[in-house]
Amino acid sequence: MKFYQAVIVVFLFFNWSKIKAQSYELGRVTITELQEKVNPKDTTAPAAILFKKGRTFFTYNRDNGFVANHVYEFKIKIYKKEGLSWADQKVRFYIGYENLNEDRLEFSDAVTYNLENNKIVKTKLDNQGSFKKKVNKYWNEKMITMPNVKVGSIIEYKYILKSENLVRFPDFDLQYDVPVNYFEYKAEIPEVYIYKPILIGKFPLESDMKLVSGSQSFTDENNQSKTLSYRQINTSYKGKDVPALINEPYIDNVDNYKGSIQYELERIRYPDKPDKDYSKTWEGVATTIFKDENFGKELNEKNFLLDDLRRILTNVESQNDRLNVIFKFIQNKMNWNEVNGCYTDKGVLKAYAEQTGNVAEINFILIDMLKLAGIEANPVLVSTIENGIPVYPTRTGFNYVIAAAEIDGKQILLDATHKFTVPNILPLNVLNWKGRLIRKDGTSMEINLVPTNLSRDLTNILAKMDSSGKIEGKIRTQKTDYEAYSFRNKNGNKNEENYLEKLEQQLGDVKISDYKIENKKTNLTESVSETFSFISENQSEIIGGKIFINPLLFFTESKNPFDQETRENPIYFGYPSQEKYSLSIQIPEGYAVESMPSPIKILSENKEIIYVLNISGIENKVQITCSKEINNSIFAADQYKGLKDLFQKMIASQNEKIVLKKV
Repeated sequence: MKFYQAVIVVFLFFNWSKIKAQSYELGRVTITELQEKVNPKDTTAPAAILFKKGRTFFTYNRDNGFVANHVYEFKIKIYKKEGLSWADQKVRFYIGYENLNEDRLEFSDAVTYNLENNKIVKTKLDNQGSFKKKVNKYWNEKMITMPNVKVGSIIEYKYILKSENLVRFPDFDLQYDVPVNYFEYKAEIPEVYIYKPILIGKFPLESDMKLVSGSQSFTDENNQSKTLSYRQINTSYKGKDVPALINEPYIDNVDNYKGSIQYELERIRYPDKPDKDYSKTWEGVATTIFKDENFGKELNEKNFLLDDLRRILTNVESQNDRLNVIFKFIQNKMNWNEVNGCYTDKGVLKAYAEQTGNVAEINFILIDMLKLAGIEANPVLVSTIENGIPVYPTRTGFNYVIAAAEIDGKQILLDATHKFTVPNILPLNVLNWKGRLIRKDGTSMEINLVPTNLSRDLTNILAKMDSSGKIEGKIRTQKTDYEAYSFRNKNGNKNEENYLEKLEQQLGDVKISDYKIENKKTNLTESVSETFSFISENQSEIIGGKIFINPLLFFTESKNPFDQETRENPIYFGYPSQEKYSLSIQIPEGYAVESMPSPIKILSENKEIIYVLNISGIENKVQITCSKEINNSIFAADQYKGLKDLFQKMIASQNEKIVLKKV
């Protein structure tokens, strides 16, 4: 997918325009800075990061060897009330290592600066403003709440993260939802460690790399002071005027496109020893994951399922029927505890007995039962939309696992954790680019998670209008595949009265009666079908004895969702879809059609979007069909202008009136 490749650049050396020398140090706050009312580069910004500095350096001790230290300094200006949230700062750190000590994180130098009577007043953070909590078994979080923060304040703080994890550094983010005036990151790494630096974003920066001498003092086993000397690679990155990250409409995860500097270990070059390679292939990742006792071992626990399997598969012969029966059984029996993950917590045996488990436990049970039934099935590692995109082989880039079954050479993707999924219809947050199918033998293959078939939302309207402009009639809607899943997921457990009240409002205060719905919570492989009668008194205008009507009545779109001048990020629709309306409107007795919108057909490049509006008058009826097909899930940012223009033409065609005149 080109739009992802465009924002991910592996780099070693950049030498762009030199940044003007300036001092960026904590504790140096001026009256001019405190008096500043708006950010010069972005006058709408509620706050700005005046500077962010980061430094990674290594220390050494006899027991643990090298430890990475990551130091970060922030200076932030608050311009508006909406920027006061920056007074709360949270940092997560990892505690889920198998053989390493957990990370340690400490805040320091936290100060709020205000201007009072033209004098700078400092308020330091006390111990009561610092909090720590356990997020889950893998992560802890520390938070500080800065004191005396108000509009106009400047806040500063520093924290250091000490970690034995040398394989992956924390990302150095250089873009936020407020502008960053200046950033600087330095890495000081012993040359035995070879890292791959990755830049996400397209921001000019200045880079420098030097090979220098380094040393560490430590105490040996005899309590004698020793010095370890080595050569060290010092790299620095600097940049300025990074614009705020805009959370634009129709976007999957804005953090996928956030500017950052990332470091991942490729290899260790030990003196007089063979290199140790950390630059894994996907096959290496697959093998490592399968060897984990909370993964591969759990996919061999099958015998406890035999009794239930025999019972539910009585007289079920075909593999397709067996798959459907097993999937529905596990989906109904098991309850997801809303915990994601690629590994089991309590194990499939206990989860099955308790009928509750995490994502891995439920879908491993599904895989185990499918295999017992003679169906080829394997796990597929997934990174959900909110987790981001794993762009290189990594075992930590995935946070979810689904099942892939194969019948007659066709692959079927399954997720039994959600109650409204069906085979090949996955939760929407799982539709994130590519997954990785892994097998017991350590091989793996890429799985396309993006749907290719159109999901349809079809609406048929039979309507009759009287001379006062009142319209009454009947509507039937049908939703298939992901349109049906989205509807069920949003409305499946809603009270019908509340749902209809909101539907009446959405359709312009119509009155709905005789409402019926089919396949709302049952027959999930079938389309969701709604039928109802309606009365509307505000879908037409009478001016000078003529009646003016929108051709799509209350389904007319009036506002272009793409109203920005430019677009920074790809446009994400989730899945290919077709929205189609078929209307038959009987006009009042004594009226005739004076004018109608012209039929129109609009095609985007490569027919990725197709819009058609046809309209005709036959005797006392107006027949309208309108269809919008979006045949791609995601569009590159450079397609934005064409997309915006196309949607504007669509909306213009829907808002061109049918005009009725008296005869």
